[in-house]
Amino acid sequence: MDQQLAHWATRLQDEVRIAPEAANKLATTIAADVRFLSTQAKAEIKSASPVPLGDRLNELKAFQGWMDQARQIKSNPFVTRAQVLTQNYICFVYLPESCFRVLAKWAPDNSVTKSCAKFLSDNPIRAFRNAVAHANWTYRDDFRGIIYWARKGKDPSEPLARFDVSQDELNFWQSLCRCVAYTSFSNL
Repeated sequence: MDQQLAHWATRLQDEVRIAPEAANKLATTIAADVRFLSTQAKAEIKSASPVPLGDRLNELKAFQGWMDQARQIKSNPFVTRAQVLTQNYICFVYLPESCFRVLAKWAPDNSVTKSCAKFLSDNPIRAFRNAVAHANWTYRDDFRGIIYWARKGKDPSEPLARFDVSQDELNFWQSLCRCVAYTSFSNL
């Protein structure tokens, strides 16, 4: 997994503010962070949801299996759209609720895990998550990204603003989501 995320090392350094060494070995660094959490922190993370951690990990593995199958089917717009829907739900609705928020709370300050979990829980990813959860998104005309509408802040009376996220940006966010979740769930 380190090799897969090494592709994003520059963005990890620039956007998530991770040191170069950790950015090139992200999964290994997160695994160590999680393994060395206190017994209390691990217990709190595991008990944050009524769904057992093993079930969460099984869902993530099933999702990876679906993604692997879907990638083999080329030029089928139905499969591609189902893949986008599934990937956006898992990465931006399911994982923040089941993993990133509780990790951000319990991971040590200044740790790579906390930095990643906070990045994945805050705007602009949080705004995208809300757009996915509330069906306020559509494909760009060229299908190279997504247009979505969300509030810039937390005020519910604030009007929705229009945002545009490129496929490259989505690929970065999704890769980071999967790495943090899989590595964390596997090491608790």
